[in-house]
Amino acid sequence: MSNTEKFTVSGSQLVEKIKQLIHEGNIRRVRVLHEGRPVLEIPLSIGAPAAAIGILIAPILAALGAFAALVTECTIEVEKMEE
Repeated sequence: MSNTEKFTVSGSQLVEKIKQLIHEGNIRRVRVLHEGRPVLEIPLSIGAPAAAIGILIAPILAALGAFAALVTECTIEVEKMEE
């Protein structure tokens, strides 16, 4: 079973918030929405070590940083696994 949470952040806080959410460890999927439309969806495998996820996700975060510079506000939708 999963639980969905939404966070509204400014463009400058986007990358840091996603890094924080990924390091929490119980995240199944992260979606970035701008004006209600999905911009990026990051599926995360359950049980994968945080270091491996960090290495694989680095190019995506770099691209997301470029996007964040162009927007003033966006929404992060996080799907978490309930235990």
